[in-house]
Amino acid sequence: MDNDAVPDYEYPDYDPVSKKINREIIPPCDPTADDRLHHICISAISLVVMVILAVLARRTKAASKQKGLPSLLSPVNFLDHTQHKGLAVAVFGVLLCKLCSMVILPNPLPFTTEAENKQNWMILGVFFYPTLYYPLLACGTLHNKVGYVLGSLLSWTHFGVLVWQKIDCPKTPQIHKHYSLFSSLPQIACLAFLSFQYPLLLFKGLKGTEKNNVTEDLNSSYYSDYVKKLLQKKKHMKISISSRENPKLLQRIQDGVKSYIYTPEEAFRFPLKLAISGVVSFITLYQVGLLLIMAVVPSLQIARMGVDEDIANVLAGFRIVLSPDKHEVVRIVVYYIWCVEVCYISAMTLSSLVNLAMFMRSMVLHRSNLKGLYRGDIYNVYNCQRSMRASRPALVCWMGYTSFTAAHVCIGMMVQTMVFFLCLLITVFLIVMPILHGQNLILFQILWSMWPFWLMILLAVLIQHITSRFCFINRMAGTRDLDNRGNLFLLTYLLFPVNVLIGVLLGVWRMIITALFNIVHMGRMDISLLNRNVEAFDPAYRCYAHYLKIEVSQSHPVMKAFCGMLLESASQRNNVVQRSRDAEEGIQLVQQEKKHLKVSSAKRARGHWQLLYTLANNPSLVGTRKHFQQRRATESFVNGSLKGSTKEGNKKEAEAAACN
Repeated sequence: MDNDAVPDYEYPDYDPVSKKINREIIPPCDPTADDRLHHICISAISLVVMVILAVLARRTKAASKQKGLPSLLSPVNFLDHTQHKGLAVAVFGVLLCKLCSMVILPNPLPFTTEAENKQNWMILGVFFYPTLYYPLLACGTLHNKVGYVLGSLLSWTHFGVLVWQKIDCPKTPQIHKHYSLFSSLPQIACLAFLSFQYPLLLFKGLKGTEKNNVTEDLNSSYYSDYVKKLLQKKKHMKISISSRENPKLLQRIQDGVKSYIYTPEEAFRFPLKLAISGVVSFITLYQVGLLLIMAVVPSLQIARMGVDEDIANVLAGFRIVLSPDKHEVVRIVVYYIWCVEVCYISAMTLSSLVNLAMFMRSMVLHRSNLKGLYRGDIYNVYNCQRSMRASRPALVCWMGYTSFTAAHVCIGMMVQTMVFFLCLLITVFLIVMPILHGQNLILFQILWSMWPFWLMILLAVLIQHITSRFCFINRMAGTRDLDNRGNLFLLTYLLFPVNVLIGVLLGVWRMIITALFNIVHMGRMDISLLNRNVEAFDPAYRCYAHYLKIEVSQSHPVMKAFCGMLLESASQRNNVVQRSRDAEEGIQLVQQEKKHLKVSSAKRARGHWQLLYTLANNPSLVGTRKHFQQRRATESFVNGSLKGSTKEGNKKEAEAAACN
């Protein structure tokens, strides 16, 4: 091997025949479909598509003369639980993959080749790529055949060019020769889904099976099915609770395992932002894991393969003599590096499995929290009384929840990998390898030299447990009380110094358990890493709590089911009025007209009472009620229910303000 510095685009490869490291030179690859030309063309095509969609949306709105038609400025209704989530999820996945590649590549934008101003170009790229992929999402907004055709052509273009580029240049000089190829697999999968989904929507539209209703959210049967399921569950819940008052150990284990396995329910659908957050978290897990593996493992393999007899002289310079035989030294060093490589891969695998388990547990907890808040069980979810209404902090947290989830998963996985790697190194080099080889038992020698101390601790703990079990607890007639109180007080005094030492050990163990718990759950935002009394200081959990406020206050399924019933009754009343007008013109008989008018009056009265009940129990409309400002000084309200100004009511209001 020469002493020249290895350039960034050279990857050493070990040749077992010659026992030398050969350099595999990966030159910069320029695909046939030039990336710069592709982005210029696709930007122009996206602009033309947006102009066509804008003209089409304007004509559709002018022709229908209805309010509430979708606009291109709001391509996705994030508060609609009934819409198809695939398009939005795929576009967010493509955008996340592009963001990851933008951070890794030396040129964030393909239009530039200057590496000096990377930070400025990266700031510009943060806004450029969402604009570039915006038409992929906007083509499905209007539920129109023209939009589906444009979406198909646009998704096919993105997918075809990306696959073309990866086939032309499967190896790149960044990080690892195959990193660019593997990191683009989620992006290819999302674009392939879009390329399949838009033609499918077009085919459904041509057959007439595609729902093209503006108020599809309220007209959907999902909300009414949810209410029916909610009302049917009461008897089932009573039976299940009464039959499982004292569960056995096996049943507890099964329940614990089921709490980490998410099983879909027919009458419950996740909100769109939670679905996007789940896919984004999975893609982030893949991208970070791929980066950590390809940035470290090849270097360790190269270092292991490049060890020769000179390593004995290097170690001798540090007064480390592993063996008088240089060949034995090489074998030992290679073995140690291989152990480090195995520890790192094991830590990476363990971190991935832990994050997947936490991801499944989060989905179960999300559903439990949403159902609890739908029922009004606010205290059990938040541990304090909160007002379920929109606010400025809640809206900000709701907008950034998906992005914050991806960032926390990324940071959590990096920290977990480093901690698990260090723990495995300590375990392997200080415990496992000394036991296997019977030498370098430094840790065991230290622990054995302290055997009187450990024996004293063990005897003190045993004495306290045995005496508490047989001497200081008196059982009579099924009750328990303290006995031999004098001896109890004497033993408490005598064991005070020993318990101080035990307390030190418990404090160290508490610190280790707390650190491991926080590290394992660092990627989750649905639980707080702090005590429940100070969980408001956890910014991640505070963001999640505010996110739930917006979802529950704006997308309550029972509220939407009731609003759908009101709209249905209003449409029926309009039909009755139209029929009565036809009767006045001589189309129907007079008796038939009176009958329909009576039915209309009854439905109108019922609709008025239902509307009054809805408005009276809507927390977001409390501030608009009559005389509310005058009564505000003398009355308090919790979650939209006006109550008298009692001490208990003021106390609850103060607790709610403190929690918010």
